[in-house]
Amino acid sequence: MMFWRKLSSQIKSGFAQKYTNLRGDSPEANWFCKSIKVIGIFVVCLLGFFVLLSALKDKPFFGLHSTLDDLKPSKKDVDFDDIIKHNKFLGEYFAQPPFELSQQDKLLGGLLPAGLDEESCISRYQSVMYRKEQKLQPSPYLVSRLRKYEALHKQCGPLTDSYKQTLEYLNSGSQQNYNSTGCKYVIWTPIHGLGNRILSLASTFLYALLTNRVLLVDPESKISHLFCEPFPEVSWLVPSDFPFIKNLSRFYSNSPQSYGNLKKNNNHSYLISSSLPPYVYVHLVHDYDDDDKQFFCDHDQTVLQNVPWLIMRSNIYFIPSLFSVSPFQQEINNLFPNLGTVFHFLGRYLFHPTNYVWGLVTTYYNTNLARADEKMGIQIRVLDKDSNRFKRVLDQILDCAGKENLLPQLINETKSIAIQSVKLNRTKAVLITSLTSDYFEEIKTMYWNHSTITGEVIQVYQPSHEENEQNENEMQNIKAWAEMYLLSLTDKLVTSGWSTFGYVAHSLGGLKPWILYLYEDYKAPGMSCQRAVSMEPCMHAPPYFDCTRKQYTGNTVKLIPQIQHCEDKLWGIKFIDRDDDL
Repeated sequence: MMFWRKLSSQIKSGFAQKYTNLRGDSPEANWFCKSIKVIGIFVVCLLGFFVLLSALKDKPFFGLHSTLDDLKPSKKDVDFDDIIKHNKFLGEYFAQPPFELSQQDKLLGGLLPAGLDEESCISRYQSVMYRKEQKLQPSPYLVSRLRKYEALHKQCGPLTDSYKQTLEYLNSGSQQNYNSTGCKYVIWTPIHGLGNRILSLASTFLYALLTNRVLLVDPESKISHLFCEPFPEVSWLVPSDFPFIKNLSRFYSNSPQSYGNLKKNNNHSYLISSSLPPYVYVHLVHDYDDDDKQFFCDHDQTVLQNVPWLIMRSNIYFIPSLFSVSPFQQEINNLFPNLGTVFHFLGRYLFHPTNYVWGLVTTYYNTNLARADEKMGIQIRVLDKDSNRFKRVLDQILDCAGKENLLPQLINETKSIAIQSVKLNRTKAVLITSLTSDYFEEIKTMYWNHSTITGEVIQVYQPSHEENEQNENEMQNIKAWAEMYLLSLTDKLVTSGWSTFGYVAHSLGGLKPWILYLYEDYKAPGMSCQRAVSMEPCMHAPPYFDCTRKQYTGNTVKLIPQIQHCEDKLWGIKFIDRDDDL
């Protein structure tokens, strides 16, 4: 800027000297005055341009389109396939912070460990730049327990001496002297969709934390393509030479090694640890029977605490039922003084997108969402097969968004509607995730063809539409994880009932969503959605088991103040917030 000011001064002084050499009323003087005016206007415009450039130079260039292109609906939006095809992973460039992050910001209040290689997992410390100010802080006790767990994982994790020694007990088939290493393990194996897997993996980690076990993950889950390694120095993946590693995915409720079957074969009498093999399979899938459900009983946890190896499969968020185990209840309270934040903190600690996924997230976000004044997510998951479901679900979404003031009304040319609280030039980005593109196309066209009564510009986006869910499709899981993360970066969120995909998104983002009711569960005529009481996921299949009487209690549960039935699944249970301001 100093250069341009000095140049302008020199030009003006030179012209002034020239002008004094001319007569004030001569043709040359008149021509000279006009020339000065033209040059002056040019100089002012040039100076204005560089002033604007100077003002913007410290701001990242978020867009790849002009403003006109942003408003104009195109036949082909920038989506995940575009980014992958052209390898336009600009995320690492755009992710450079416009400000210096403090250590406290990077570590999320101490939730994350310091000193990990940032380049190997860019999202771990830079995701905070894409979120609003972190108001929720982990408890000091949770922070201290995580650091202790990391030390345990480093001591007992894969390929350590302690791990190899404990593995010998597994190979021998005997528990004798197994506890000499002080290491116990729980191996998580995958089942069903990505949302179910994330919720059950977080639940398994908390169980490991409560029982001083080391969490290991079945490599068949292929989560290494989705998530960075969460623990310092030692992997959480089961090594390839682990005994019966090829059979981990074959355990089920009828397996001889399942805890439920061991209970049956013992004629339901009390088991003791010494009567159990060195490893036990725990079946916590939605179809588990009464014997499997005794996992959540005090006595059974006492028995299992001395078994060195547990293999666990689950497709549910089972943490609320861990709270019913007496030895765990106070510990969970200490870890999470507000139980409405359990998955939020566990998810932010465990699940960091790999650099590949982070490239998808940041490129898409910076291309389409970053410049909007407000970001809203709509997650659509249709479970029924009704032939009229598209119109019904679309009407439900628009009814919910309208009644809850999430989206502005449209100006109908046939009716006179007063303009309300004008917000001219204000933009709202709407991110839609769905297996199909129908809802996206309809809502996008609506807001292109009609103005809003507030004057806001509504921009509608959809990253992908895979048509059919394929749980074992690696690329589809990558896109699903990227979409969950993008939804978690929005300001407001509408999700579909029963959807674990939606649970992960809103819980990671610390959001209380508006949940769309399933068609058969409409609470009242005209009631299309309800605001969640907390950001916690719903446990879809609680055990409903009386540990004293050893019997099923029916679809009832003795609710405590911290737990209630779910908004979207009446027989499910969830933690609620103790702080109404969250």
